[in-house]
Amino acid sequence: MTERKGQSPAGSGRGPALVIVSPAQSLPPRAAAPCGPTARRHRRHDASLSGFGRSGGGRERAIGMAGRWRDGGADTGPTTARSPRRQGEDASGEDAAAAELPRWMRLYLYGMHGVTLDVVLSALRGSVKDRDPKLVGFSSPYLCVVHSLTHLALERVHSQKRRFRGRSRAVFHLLLYPSVYIGLQMLLGTLGAFPEHAGVVSAWQLAVQYLISLYFTRVFHEGLSGLRYHPNLDLRQRVQVGPGPQLALPGSVRFLFFGMHGFLDEVLFTSAFNLAEKSDRTLRGHTSLWSFLMYGSCSFVVEKLYLRLRFGRGWGAWRRLPVYVCFVYAWEFCWGLALRCFGACSWDYSHYPHNVMGLITLLYLPGWVCLSFYQDVLSNVLLRVTCGPRGLDWEDEVDRDEGVNGSLLDPRKRHTQ
Repeated sequence: MTERKGQSPAGSGRGPALVIVSPAQSLPPRAAAPCGPTARRHRRHDASLSGFGRSGGGRERAIGMAGRWRDGGADTGPTTARSPRRQGEDASGEDAAAAELPRWMRLYLYGMHGVTLDVVLSALRGSVKDRDPKLVGFSSPYLCVVHSLTHLALERVHSQKRRFRGRSRAVFHLLLYPSVYIGLQMLLGTLGAFPEHAGVVSAWQLAVQYLISLYFTRVFHEGLSGLRYHPNLDLRQRVQVGPGPQLALPGSVRFLFFGMHGFLDEVLFTSAFNLAEKSDRTLRGHTSLWSFLMYGSCSFVVEKLYLRLRFGRGWGAWRRLPVYVCFVYAWEFCWGLALRCFGACSWDYSHYPHNVMGLITLLYLPGWVCLSFYQDVLSNVLLRVTCGPRGLDWEDEVDRDEGVNGSLLDPRKRHTQ
C-alpha cells in the first residue's frame, strides 16, 4: 500500500488529507465498462471466445476473430493456406496479370507433343526391325487432333491428384493414372485411332505404355502446370538487349519446343504433299529423329536473330526475312551433307528443279518464307510464357507448412516448423 496526499472536498474547511491507496488502485484508471444492451452483447462475445479458445487448436482462431471484431472487421488474424498465394500475386503487377496457359495453347502443345511421341515410337520400332540409320517416324494430322483431345481429358484426370494425400498419392501416380491412360489408349486403338494398339496387346506394349503414363503424370503434367502466360506483357520490357537477351524460359525448354514443332511441321508438310501427289487421304506424314536436332537448333538460332534484329536494330519483318531464309538454307545444307556421310539423310531433292546436290531446292522457298514469319509469332508467344511454381505441388507445400484444407496455425509455429 502507498500513501498519497489529496485535497479535501470543497467547502469542508479541512487541509490536505492522507489517502490510503491499494496497489491495484495505483494503476492507470481504465475506461468505465459500458452498460446496457451493447455491454451485454460484448460480454457474451468475450465469453464465447473464451470457451472457443479452450478447444484444441481453437485459440488461434479465437485471436483472429477477436482482432477482426475490435478493428471493425479488419482481417488481422492468422492467414489461411490460400493467403500466401494472393499475397505473392499482389506483390508485383506482372505476377498479378499472369495466368495459366489458355486452353488453345494447351491443345496446341498437346497435339504437338502427341505427334512427337508417334514419331519417336515408330522410328524406334523401325530402327530395331530394319536397322535403318535414317530413323524415319510417322504420324498424321488426324492423330494430332486425337492427341489434343485425349491429353485434355488426361489433364482433368491428373488434376484429381489433389484429392490424394500422403501414401495414397503414390497409388494415384503408380496405379490409378496409368490405368486410365492405358485404358484410353486401348479404347482409341479399338476405334481405329491408334492401329498399333488394336487387337491383342503384348506385354511389351503394356510395359511401354505404362512407362509413358509415368512420364505423363510425373514429368509432363507437372512441368506444364508450372508455366504462366502473360498476355498483356510488353515485349520490349521483357527483352534486354545487351550481352545477351534474357528470356524467361530456359534455353533447354525452348530447344525442346522448337524440336517438337519441327516434327509437327514436317508431318503436316509431307502429309499435304502425299495428298497432292499420291491422293493419300490417310494424310500420313513422316519425318526423321534427326530433324528434331536440326529444327531445334535452327529455330533456336533464328529466334536469337529475331530478338537482335528487331529489338536491337529495329529491323522490320521484310528486312529480316532474307536473313532467315539464307540461314535456313545454309543450315539444311550443312546438316544434310553431314548426315549423308553416314547414310542417315532422310531427304533427297534430286528429282526437284533448282536443287543443290539434292539437299536443298528453291521449290520449297515459299514454305520456308511462311515458316520464317511464323517463327516470329512463336517467339512472341514464348516471350510471354514464364516458369512459375507448379500449381498442384504449390498447394501441397502450403498444406505441409500451414495445415490441410485452409486450417489456421499460429504464425510463430509456421516459422518454427
